[in-house]
Amino acid sequence: MRSKFGEKVEQVTLRSVDFPLLMIVLAMAFFGLIMVFSASYYYSISKFDTPFYYLIRDGIWLVAGLILLLGGILFDYHIYCNKYCAIGAIVVCFLLLIAVLVIGKEVNGAQRWIEVGPITIMPGELAKLGLILFITWFYGSKRERSRHLFTGLLPVFLLMALFAALIVKQPNLSTAITVCGIVVAMQLVAGMNWGYIGFLGALGAAGIGGLFTFAADSYWVSRITSFLDPFADAAGEGYQVVQSLLALGSGGLFGVGIGKSVQKSLYLPEPQNDFILAIIGEELGFVGIMLLLLGYCFLIWRGAKIALNAPDQYGMLLASGIILMIAIQVILNIAVVTSSMPPTGINLPFISYGGNALMMFMFSAGVLLNISRQAGKS
Repeated sequence: MRSKFGEKVEQVTLRSVDFPLLMIVLAMAFFGLIMVFSASYYYSISKFDTPFYYLIRDGIWLVAGLILLLGGILFDYHIYCNKYCAIGAIVVCFLLLIAVLVIGKEVNGAQRWIEVGPITIMPGELAKLGLILFITWFYGSKRERSRHLFTGLLPVFLLMALFAALIVKQPNLSTAITVCGIVVAMQLVAGMNWGYIGFLGALGAAGIGGLFTFAADSYWVSRITSFLDPFADAAGEGYQVVQSLLALGSGGLFGVGIGKSVQKSLYLPEPQNDFILAIIGEELGFVGIMLLLLGYCFLIWRGAKIALNAPDQYGMLLASGIILMIAIQVILNIAVVTSSMPPTGINLPFISYGGNALMMFMFSAGVLLNISRQAGKS
């Protein structure tokens, strides 16, 4: 069969997918379900009078994620690489980012969610995939764009800055960092000159310098510097990070045993979310975390292999964007949990509680498997 772009592609069947990648994705997703239940046990009882609230919801999202995974495998990835899909996705994401600032639900001082009946939409999560699709089309349709500053690079930089500014406004610094990281890394993959990285670095340094110079007492400076010594304000800005470090330290080499965490007993706030890695470290120890990180390394390696062997420019860029998104989020989540960067919301791919993120990652994994199948690789 042939795609609408003219490339010859083979019919996709479940029997011909990249089996190792599929297995590691499924293993992580079900491990995440187990750890969400363990991490949320006491918090769920305290808030909802049942230990199963988060387990049931995460289980429903996992089922939805499995359906999206299947859809990603079965549908030709070229469907997502055309102009109308790419521009449509970016417009929808932009409108949602505006809407969340106007009608979004505020939780703990952050306005990141739009409630539509029983469904909660998180525009910041959708924006990552929207940008990946747009960049895939923008540089995939004309490769030379990645080598021209004003007609190829600057428009994408401006789009990145606009999205990042709207996400920071929520506020959600780590998602904004993830968006910028994905965009710049995809531009490098597309062929951008490395010299522009120095220019972007200088702009970033100037921005941070200006923040510290003209707004030294602002909320953002307080957030940015709190991670340097969280114990200096252990009951305030540093509380969550301190509890995270205590959990990691308590786990030792082999952990205290699954289900036996102390910090999840209403010490670490909402441990099933961004700080679930701390509970994994406490219950399964250093060995458990290392095994999880090896799983991520294997997943990233398989994704990079798929990108390198993709049948066309679209597949290469799309696979690169997906695997970069996963890699950047893993790095940032570890950095937050270990107090190596400011504590802002960033979930651990396939593991943390959260329907938007889980379903997006499962669908993205399905797209990776589709690209791999069409490349004839296993």
